[in-house]
Amino acid sequence: MHLLERSNLVLRGGQSGGEFNSMVAIRLEGIRKAFGTVEVLNGIDLTVEDGEFVVFVGPSGCGKSTLLRIIAGLEEASAGELYFDTKPITNVAPAQRGVAMVFQSYALYPHMTVADNMTMSMRLSGIPKKQRRIRAEEVAEMLQLSPLLDRKPAQLSGGQRQRVAIGRAIVRNPDVFLFDEPLSNLDAALRIETRVGISQLHRTLGNTMVYVTHDQVEAMTMADRIVILDQGQIAQVGAPMDLYHHPANAFVAGFIGSPKMNFIPVTEVGRGKNSLRLASTTGEEFELGLHLTNDDQVVLLGIRPENLKIDPDGQIAGTVTAVERLGSETLIYVAVGDATYVEKSTSDISPSIGGSVRLLIPDQPVHLFKANGQALAQETILPPR
Repeated sequence: MHLLERSNLVLRGGQSGGEFNSMVAIRLEGIRKAFGTVEVLNGIDLTVEDGEFVVFVGPSGCGKSTLLRIIAGLEEASAGELYFDTKPITNVAPAQRGVAMVFQSYALYPHMTVADNMTMSMRLSGIPKKQRRIRAEEVAEMLQLSPLLDRKPAQLSGGQRQRVAIGRAIVRNPDVFLFDEPLSNLDAALRIETRVGISQLHRTLGNTMVYVTHDQVEAMTMADRIVILDQGQIAQVGAPMDLYHHPANAFVAGFIGSPKMNFIPVTEVGRGKNSLRLASTTGEEFELGLHLTNDDQVVLLGIRPENLKIDPDGQIAGTVTAVERLGSETLIYVAVGDATYVEKSTSDISPSIGGSVRLLIPDQPVHLFKANGQALAQETILPPR
């Protein structure tokens, strides 16, 4: 059962009244953050639009959680300005920013019931107990927690505890929701259910949401737009499928997609008006029907596992080293020299381990990169093989 199976009720506003429809844009200008001599954010410029669900994603240490904490006011930026709509909030206290944050750790009070945990902020604001209970029941119905309101956290599963933490954020009626890897402590099945529920929550409430994760699958399935961070800088911003099909550089191409993109080092042998001739590290030459729109040399060819094919007419020879049958698809690992490439197939038939095969690289879709890792603009001339 999903988090929000019954999510069509109207929330009446926990503490301030009014419908739960406040929205705010977040604007970051030149945000920098250094811890001593170590700079973890290096000039972040970004706008999160009203009501948008934006996911920050990247490898460990890229600065995504630090950036989220700066938005929340839990970290102070070393330089730069932060705005909610047109209001500067760089120096505004966290409690005055109108944000609610859901952390990786549930951080629930073990001696309090679910209802009391969710409405703790209302209690601190002096809201009467009866009104707190009404609010708790509204949010509990939304999050499938109604039968659990009088239980203690120790009596809940991990997924239920995370829903209580999300409910605690909703009760505050914030302008902005911030999520810091909230699914990391859940098992695989609960992660899927909860990420669907959070997406439904966004569609129901319409509030601006910023979500941090290291899991690119979460980013792809949840976001309106993804912000990919690398070493404290924005590598690319875009809609999930735009990033998948049109990565700006090799880092983004390799980060988005599972299994990750195959990268084949190549040497450019020749270039015609309507063709590109390349050589692999094993010395095999092949031609692609592509027209490049600039003069930079191609040094790396990227191709996703679902586009790489094992075919007798393939351009590159290799040896099968492993086969993973996953039900609806099969992953076949092929060694070529010192590298291993992955083919994703929907066929139940696969070559035997140790067998010799050839890999077919189509004219499209492929991705070409120059020496600095940036993608090269290209046009397909020939129809795909």
